[in-house]
Amino acid sequence: MALYTDPATGIRYDTSNPDHSGWLTKQSAWLRDWRRRHFILKQSKLFFSKHEGSPPHGMIDLARCMTVKSAEFKARRRHALEVSTQDTTYLMCADTEKEKDDWIGAIGRAIVRCSATFTNDDGMDGASDDD
Repeated sequence: MALYTDPATGIRYDTSNPDHSGWLTKQSAWLRDWRRRHFILKQSKLFFSKHEGSPPHGMIDLARCMTVKSAEFKARRRHALEVSTQDTTYLMCADTEKEKDDWIGAIGRAIVRCSATFTNDDGMDGASDDD
């Protein structure tokens, strides 16, 4: 079982049996250089590590994500995508157009699941009391 402990919260996450995984090249938040990382998408979390099978050293919480979209122009790289939260935009590049599209689809589905959870947790089924 692969575990990741969020340094900010101390919460431990199980990263085994991911919804999607693979290699992307991610722009560093601090130095702005590009680094190849192994990504694991599990439910609403996107984990990344330097080596496949090693414990993740970072996480993007997709519950806070607003968009995922193609970003070749912004990144000035082929097969680029961006994941945006209110605070940060993460730029990543896949090796192929198909891998980019697969990642955008997988992350997009995770974002939709998060938003559906937040909008449907009031117990209402959409029926009105006027019926």
